[in-house]
Amino acid sequence: MTTETISLWLQEYQFTPDVATILSLLTACLLLALLALLANFFAKRCITHVIHPIIAKTSIKWDDLLIEKGVITRCSHIVPLAIIHFLAPSFFNNAPELLSFFQVLVNTYLVVIALLVINSLINVARAWWENGSVGKRYPAKSFAQAAKLVVNIVGFIFILSALLEKSPLVFFSGLGAITAILLLIFKDAILGLVAGFQLSINNMVMVGDWIEMPARGADGDVIDVSLTTVKIQNWDKTITTVPTYALISDSFKNWRGMNEAGGRRIKRSLYIDLRTIRFADDILLDRFKGIQLIRPYLETKLEQIEVYNSEMDKDLSELINSRRLTNIGTFRAYCVAYLRSHPKVEQEMTLLVRQLAPGPQGLPLEIYVFSNDTEWANYEDIQGDLFDHFLSVLPEFGLSAYQAPSGADVEKVGLALNVSSSR
Repeated sequence: MTTETISLWLQEYQFTPDVATILSLLTACLLLALLALLANFFAKRCITHVIHPIIAKTSIKWDDLLIEKGVITRCSHIVPLAIIHFLAPSFFNNAPELLSFFQVLVNTYLVVIALLVINSLINVARAWWENGSVGKRYPAKSFAQAAKLVVNIVGFIFILSALLEKSPLVFFSGLGAITAILLLIFKDAILGLVAGFQLSINNMVMVGDWIEMPARGADGDVIDVSLTTVKIQNWDKTITTVPTYALISDSFKNWRGMNEAGGRRIKRSLYIDLRTIRFADDILLDRFKGIQLIRPYLETKLEQIEVYNSEMDKDLSELINSRRLTNIGTFRAYCVAYLRSHPKVEQEMTLLVRQLAPGPQGLPLEIYVFSNDTEWANYEDIQGDLFDHFLSVLPEFGLSAYQAPSGADVEKVGLALNVSSSR
């Protein structure tokens, strides 16, 4: 059926030739559109009810991604495109302008379909990669976005070529003249692409990492790494968006090593009141001997001291003339023994109990160990339990923790002075 046939048929019903020609063109357009829509409908039904079930029944897993990402469904648009391409010349043989319009439409639509299919295939490749064990360490989102950017730019040039009916080489040759403008427009994308390569190749950041970037106000888990941005969910549930290239240009701390090592560091000091540090007398020694954890330490240490003192020709009645145990040294040995026996302390990592330089707040006794549970809440419980115990046993060693005078202390001193002055 052609527009000429329709026009002659309409003229038989007393339509003028001009009106019959216009109506015939409209009728041919509507008929062609209807055929294209019907072809698209049946093509999608065939894909949904025939091709998809066949793919779903196969033992291969990656082909299921073709269904999930809509690759085959988007290919169904080729069928109505073919209908328009093959029927338009016979419908509009006497309307070269309209036929030329449909040819441009077909060429443009073909490029759009190709872009849709290629983008879907990129999504399939990304999903297949990230479903593997390697993809969890090296996410492909930034690479997929970069590939889509290049494909869509090339596709846009082909669309312009189809619409303006010019060779694509004309537009490609003009890219050199507008390179500076493109670099300015796509600055973040280009910087992000380079940074994405560096982040992935060097395995610097991946989704799920806990990172800290104080300069950007970020402290939390990485939830997304894209071509231009990295999203970090902070511990207060806010989300900080950081440019991808900032992870290359700025410094940041990645806590992934802690999770991989299986231990989380505890580094905190007990501040001992310097006035309570002294040699251990017989009363303290008897008390120490009742502490089971430090019995091996006491036996070895006392034996060494006795041997040393017996070899010295000095008056041992004076404490300063001999070697003796101190309450702070014994307490330090107790802390080490307690940590060595604690089930939540990682014994294969650094374990130290050391003295730092004395200061206005007393003598810092630093506990430096690793818990074997890296979970935040559990880690805080372990750390709290350790220091609860150490603070509680200080009096058993004749020691006390340093605490700056509070308002209540000053009030007590004032009351005592008032009482003494009233007498």
